[in-house]
Amino acid sequence: MFRKIGSELKKHVLTGISYMIPLVIAGAVIMAIARVGGSFYGITDIWDPKYADSTNGIISLLHSLDGFGGLALGMMFPVIAAFIAYSISDKLGIAPGLVGGLLARDIGAGFLGALAAGLIAGYACLLIKKHVKLPKSAASIVPVFLVPVFGTLITVLIINYVVGIPFADLNKALETWLNGMSGTNQILMAAIIGAMVGFDLGGPVNKAAVTTAMALLTSGIYAPNTAAQVAIIIPPLGLGLATLIARRKYNTEMREAGKSSLIMGLVGISEGAIPFAVESPLKVIPATVIGSAIGGALAVGLGAINQAPISGFYGWFTVQNWWFYILAIAVGTFVVAGISVALRKDSAGQEESYTIEEEDFDEAEWEA
Repeated sequence: MFRKIGSELKKHVLTGISYMIPLVIAGAVIMAIARVGGSFYGITDIWDPKYADSTNGIISLLHSLDGFGGLALGMMFPVIAAFIAYSISDKLGIAPGLVGGLLARDIGAGFLGALAAGLIAGYACLLIKKHVKLPKSAASIVPVFLVPVFGTLITVLIINYVVGIPFADLNKALETWLNGMSGTNQILMAAIIGAMVGFDLGGPVNKAAVTTAMALLTSGIYAPNTAAQVAIIIPPLGLGLATLIARRKYNTEMREAGKSSLIMGLVGISEGAIPFAVESPLKVIPATVIGSAIGGALAVGLGAINQAPISGFYGWFTVQNWWFYILAIAVGTFVVAGISVALRKDSAGQEESYTIEEEDFDEAEWEA
């Protein structure tokens, strides 16, 4: 029973996240473009209102772009709440979810508050729909009046008076703690995030770390995102590189998987490493965890700052101190490749070809 409930909650939350991510990427990239553009003019605070009336038209435009990006990013919490509610109760939950997400954002309840708002809105609407029965002549009132009105009312009352304040306090404490981190503590945090991302390669541990890091972007906390985005691409790049360094240790199927893994790594898809993890998990997963942890820690420790939730190569040069960022990726990649090659038997490439068939591997099961 509890497993079924947990599975359903995960499905609803992941639905909300899937609708949220395009907004986060759009907003963060537009903001990154504005801030990188501002840096060419020696401006490090292009968001400051004083640049709105700049006599330089480009600077004024960059200031506006930063605001547009912030507007998109600010929709993250309402959208995730709305589509969690949508996943639970279909379109009936969208309006209450949006309002609940906006409230969670405005009172500072953050990402956890938005998740709670979506779940409360969705289940409130579902209960009203199932249990409020009116005569057939008045049945149309339920979806167009009762559900949106009372669904929204229930959601905002619970968020504002029950769960909102604890989540706001927790969110503020987390932000204060992360902002207060420096030196060794910040590097350790980056290593932990990197290890989580490299552990299950797109699975729940990976998604928990990446989603939390992206949520913190709205609070101006960039180190977790920097570590996560570096760590996403290190496993597929490292394992792809291993097949090039030690071709004789990999059979034909794995060498072909290595080519795909390199491409997927460059565009920011960590799932490219999954065929290797399935074939030899006890050798591959330690390598991806260690390499991702080292890469994330090195990027943050050297002062790279990635303000956008983009791991692919097309976003590398928008990163502050991008040369350190690329160095961290390279080091992590070589660590993964080196450990993988060292742990692999010399005779592995001569073993019977291993083909990943449907009965051997189901990506949905891996991510679950």
